[in-house]
Amino acid sequence: MKKISTKITAFILIAIFICACNAVKRVPEGKLLLTKNEIKVNDKTTKEEIVFNQLYQKPNSTFLGYRLRLNLYNLANLNPDSTYQAKFTNNPGKYERKSKWLSAKQVDRLGQSFWYHGIHDFLKKTGEPPVIIEKTKIDKSIVRLRYYYFNTGYFNVKANYTIDTLSIKKAKTKYTIITGAPYSLDTIKTTILTPVLDSLYESIKSNSLIKSGNQYKTLDFENEKNRITTHFRNNGVYFFQPNYVTFDIDTIKKVNKANVNLIINNYSYQEQDSSRTEPFKMYKISDVNIYTDYSPTKKLNITDSTTYNNFNLYSQDKLKYKPRAITNAIFITKGSLFADNKTVLTTRYLNNLKIFNYPSIQYEVDARDTTAHSLIAKIYLSPRKKYSFGTNLDLTHSNIQDVGIGLSVSETIRNVFNGAETLEIGARGNIGSSKDLANPKNNFFNVSEYGLDLKLNIPRIFMPFSTEKIIPKSMIPSTLANAGFAKQQNIGLDKENFTGALSYNWTPKKNNTARFDLFNVQFVRNLNPQNYFNVYGSSYKALNEIGKTYSNNTSYFDTDGNLIIEDGTSGFTNDVLTGTGSFLTPIAQTDFQSVKSIEERRVRLTENDFILATSFTFSKTTKKDLLDNDFYLFRTKIESAGTLLSLVAKGASMPKNVNGNHEIFNLEYSEYIKTEFDYIKHWDLTKEKVFAVRTFFGIAIPFGNSDNVPFSRSYFSGGSNDNRAWQPYALGPGSSGATDDFNEANMKIAISGEFRFKLLGSLKGALFADAGNIWNVLDNVVDEKSTFTGFGDLKDIALGSGFGLRYDFSFFVIRFDLGFKTYNPANESGQKWFKEYNFGHSVLNFGINYPF
Repeated sequence: MKKISTKITAFILIAIFICACNAVKRVPEGKLLLTKNEIKVNDKTTKEEIVFNQLYQKPNSTFLGYRLRLNLYNLANLNPDSTYQAKFTNNPGKYERKSKWLSAKQVDRLGQSFWYHGIHDFLKKTGEPPVIIEKTKIDKSIVRLRYYYFNTGYFNVKANYTIDTLSIKKAKTKYTIITGAPYSLDTIKTTILTPVLDSLYESIKSNSLIKSGNQYKTLDFENEKNRITTHFRNNGVYFFQPNYVTFDIDTIKKVNKANVNLIINNYSYQEQDSSRTEPFKMYKISDVNIYTDYSPTKKLNITDSTTYNNFNLYSQDKLKYKPRAITNAIFITKGSLFADNKTVLTTRYLNNLKIFNYPSIQYEVDARDTTAHSLIAKIYLSPRKKYSFGTNLDLTHSNIQDVGIGLSVSETIRNVFNGAETLEIGARGNIGSSKDLANPKNNFFNVSEYGLDLKLNIPRIFMPFSTEKIIPKSMIPSTLANAGFAKQQNIGLDKENFTGALSYNWTPKKNNTARFDLFNVQFVRNLNPQNYFNVYGSSYKALNEIGKTYSNNTSYFDTDGNLIIEDGTSGFTNDVLTGTGSFLTPIAQTDFQSVKSIEERRVRLTENDFILATSFTFSKTTKKDLLDNDFYLFRTKIESAGTLLSLVAKGASMPKNVNGNHEIFNLEYSEYIKTEFDYIKHWDLTKEKVFAVRTFFGIAIPFGNSDNVPFSRSYFSGGSNDNRAWQPYALGPGSSGATDDFNEANMKIAISGEFRFKLLGSLKGALFADAGNIWNVLDNVVDEKSTFTGFGDLKDIALGSGFGLRYDFSFFVIRFDLGFKTYNPANESGQKWFKEYNFGHSVLNFGINYPF
């Protein structure tokens, strides 16, 4: 085996060496392959990414120092068509022979097959052609380097280059830059010809980006120009544009200093064949006209109109909307100054209604105003179809379901109550496969579910009193009411799940979101609780071993000597806990506690749950768009369940059941408080390298009517979006070693780090480390290994590490991660670190999109 490994290693090294020696295969005679760029600034080598980005030529990319993409390109045949034809040109009889048993057309098409043509196209597309040193591009790079340093204040910069030949057909380019001393800003003055603009500028002058003593930077001048323009256009100066702001930079008789004169000229416009200038004016809105059913392909023909709160609404047919529903989304008001930010906010709100296509907002000077200081705002709304039908077929993967096929259909009704509301009625079905469930018949599809959903979105806070002072309409508030029913039918417990919620959503600031669930109700009904021990095999195995050791009741056992499900398991458990049974030997205290724990878990996981919760969720992000790789996301949530029901029960002096708890609909309701904190941070390391970190803490504390948290509200660890070295539900609690089938608890800590980098084209790689665990705290679990009693239990935080591959399809990412158990808190002392760091104990995860 050792000899075979040595041969394979030697073969790989030889192959790499051959490819490396062939790096100049496509480099023409007399030309040089660029292997490196070196930049020295003031006799010091620089590694600044922004400086290297000025160069027109960069060496071929490398992976771990190896030019993989260049060598893949070199393996390609650049003219596969000519090569294929040459086979027959040099041997005419060969074409005739092939044509006899294929046909001439098939022989010709064979040349376009993958092995003759496609593989070379793939190698060319995946690979990179050699970067040949070109003097013209170097000259352009020199110009760009001079501009870059000039724009940062070095007005006397000098730049040059040399080409150093390293070996046959290989060379590096060395750039030498002497910047000289930078220029700083000296006196700053302004020349603003329009008095009203002068006053507006004075109000923001203190925040100017152009300050005396600062080093000259062209970017500061551009940003100041945009800052001034934004302020003016948000305060009525409709015709103002950035090009009206200019700067006169004076360096005459100055030593490395520059005087700056900020100049804002008057408004210039064309009148017939001559240009005219006049002072800028501040414009007010004289009318706001809203065209509710505009079509760009039809001539406007108004047949219905109304005026509401100084807004004019027009329609070509009968007006279909309650005026307030539309005007609530309009921030441009009669009598106010023109403002760009109000235009943007109006566009966002109207688009958020989801009953119109993207709106068009235009302004025109009001000819009725003889002073020409008024604008008419015209808002054109193109309605979407009132009814739309959607269908979706999904291939899914989750922490429980290894593979699933889901079909969902929905009908959307817009403006359902003439108040811009949107009603969505949906139905869904899913069949899937899960190796985590008992499957005696070995069926591939052993999970099924179907459900119905009803969602009503109201574009305002739906309450019997006004909330404008607390949540103004500029925060784009909305109300979401939903109800749903789902039924699982499988070889497990089978469940019916009824849900309902009333939620309020708004955006307090840009990139901030808030959500308040006034109520979120869930009723979970187990249809097949007697099947518990078929599903939770580890619990049955533990109970069965104890039963065979102690019970002498033969009716509890089958012919193989195992406890019968359900009669044997329930009978033996009752005998132990009540002490009424007949046993072969007295039951040890540890075995008694094990039976008690097994029964408590069985009762908790098979009992029906009723949850009435209120929650508040807040999130903040600095992410600008999908391509932003330098941002953070913070999310926190607090949830309270059962408190309102307990207040009602105590106020009404409702009786308690035998367990000392209150009931509703003959069912003990859950009572707990839960809070979560989630923080994600991404750092863009340039060259398509990203480092990402996620931290999570969550805890749910039962009290009052409950001594545990419902399964649906508890935490688990492991899986493709968690600690990837463990399967879902296979880690924890604490150092218990995941003795149950679905291990969950009411407290969780998770920390993950991932370094992402580009491999080939759309293929990306990642190195990751995941740490965390779950624990029971302040509930009815007494197992010391599973509970968190103090900071000393943080030693039970598990660590997994590994690597992964991602393929980016632009609209989604397919992900494979291989995780290795690096530190396993469940192992004995001295066996926790790296004892399972091998492929035999590794976990392969499949996921859609990035884990965080």
